[in-house]
Amino acid sequence: MAWTVLFSDILEKRIKEIEQCFTAGAHLSVILMAGSTLEGLLLGLAINYPKQFNCAKASPKDGNGKVKQFQEWSLSAFIDVAKEISLIQHDTSKFSHSLRDFRNYIHPFQQMSSGFAPREHTAKICLQVLRAAISEIRENIYKFSI
Repeated sequence: MAWTVLFSDILEKRIKEIEQCFTAGAHLSVILMAGSTLEGLLLGLAINYPKQFNCAKASPKDGNGKVKQFQEWSLSAFIDVAKEISLIQHDTSKFSHSLRDFRNYIHPFQQMSSGFAPREHTAKICLQVLRAAISEIRENIYKFSI
């Protein structure tokens, strides 16, 4: 599928840029980019496999019980659905939620109020979570093509 090839190319470029940020010591940038890349990846999958994502019990619903549009989903919802439909495993799901929490430091006030100072190890963990999710998705996406 052309989308898969195109998105794979974009993912590779994102990973390379994240690695450059890491090398430059831009640890907050690594964290923010890893989280946004994970969210973009899951949104892209949802758009390309709407039936699987919309039919999941974990898919977010509006007040009338109707599944929300993908653009209204949170990263948390995407992670939960990806786990439910077996794109990612339990451990990767848990770590992805931690990545999401750290990605929320995009808001300076939240970073200031928590006293969070991004470190090399935190950035390395966040990048590894993204890599794990990508690897598991690549291993499991074939199930949707059957």
